[in-house]
Amino acid sequence: MIRLADFSRPLFFTGAGLSVESGIPTYRGAGGLWHEYDYRSYACQDAFERDPEKVWDFHDLRRRKVAACEPNEGHRIIAALPHARVITQNVDGLHQRAGSADVIELHGSLWRLRGNGTVVENFEVPLRSRRCDDGRYWRPDIVWFGDVLDPLVLQAAAHALEWCDLLVSIGTSASVYPAAELPRIALRRGVPSVEINPEETPVSARYAHRLRGTASEMLRRLME
Repeated sequence: MIRLADFSRPLFFTGAGLSVESGIPTYRGAGGLWHEYDYRSYACQDAFERDPEKVWDFHDLRRRKVAACEPNEGHRIIAALPHARVITQNVDGLHQRAGSADVIELHGSLWRLRGNGTVVENFEVPLRSRRCDDGRYWRPDIVWFGDVLDPLVLQAAAHALEWCDLLVSIGTSASVYPAAELPRIALRRGVPSVEINPEETPVSARYAHRLRGTASEMLRRLME
C-alpha cells in the first residue's frame, strides 16, 4: 500500500467529494446542488446579465453556507504534509482555511470578486455592496458553465502534474472537462497514483490504487 510519508512531492487533485464531510453538498451526485438549482438561472454569464440580483442572492446563500462549515480531517491531513501541492475543482476555500499554502483553484473561488479590471478577496457574508465603484456589479470570480478556464491556471496545474512524484485524486466525478483530463499528465508519466472515491468513476481504471470510502478515512489509511 502507498504511504504518503514515502513521497517528497505529493499532489492532491480534489473535487466536491472531499468537502462533503464538511457539510458542503456535491454538484451532480445524490442531493447535489444542481438538482435543486438550475445552473442556467444561477451560474452562467447569461443569467448574470439577465438578473444579477438573483444570481447574487444565490451566491450570497452559498457563501453563508460555506462560511458556516469547517475544514474536515481530510483537508487537515493534506495541509499537514510538507511540500504537498493541491489542484482543486472546489471553490469553497477550505484547503486554505486548513492551512494549505500551495493551492491551484481551477474553478475560482467564492471568496474573490472581479470587476472594474481587478480581482479582490472578499469574505463578507452577506456581501455589503454588490457593485464596484464604477456602478457595475461585482462578478463572483468563479468559472461558471460556459466559461473558459484561465490559461495561466491551466498552465500552473500542468506544471504541478509534471512536478509531482505521487498523484492522489480525491472526490472528483471525473466528468467536468477540461479538469478531468488534467490528471493524465501525471498518469502518463507513470507516477504512483491513488483514487479516493466512494464509487467508481470513468477514469478509475487508470489509477494504480483505488480506495473506496470517505476522504478522511482513506487518507488516514495512507498515513499509516
